[in-house]
Amino acid sequence: MPQTFCLFDLFISVPSVSLRSALPGPQIRYNVPEKPMPTQFRLVLVTCPTLREARKISRHLIQKHLAACVNIHTAPVESIYRWKGKIETAREHLLLIKTTTRRLNSLEREVLRLHSYETPEFLVLPISSGSRAYLRWFSEQT
Repeated sequence: MPQTFCLFDLFISVPSVSLRSALPGPQIRYNVPEKPMPTQFRLVLVTCPTLREARKISRHLIQKHLAACVNIHTAPVESIYRWKGKIETAREHLLLIKTTTRRLNSLEREVLRLHSYETPEFLVLPISSGSRAYLRWFSEQT
């Protein structure tokens, strides 16, 4: 049975991991259903080669109302992957893009248009639940 943990006031289901109980301090209570419910909300992961490009893409997505919020991991992450038959390593900046299902196609088109990579990462994760106030705000932004 997947466990649910809080990531930036959103809930994402992951198998056999409960980070919520591992966090120190007082716990914030959310109305989380026993079984995750499908919602219109999505978290999209995109990596960028530079912080400048990450900020450019993020601002554009917000201006076009394709995302409610974009978190930019300003410290680079190290990515190891196979590209054209060779193992590559890159320092990249991770974007956590909050959007809705109806905006996904337009969002992907814009990311592909603005991104410098030939094949940028574009992974979509369902958001099963979250605080009502945050999800209401989220919905109003996209």
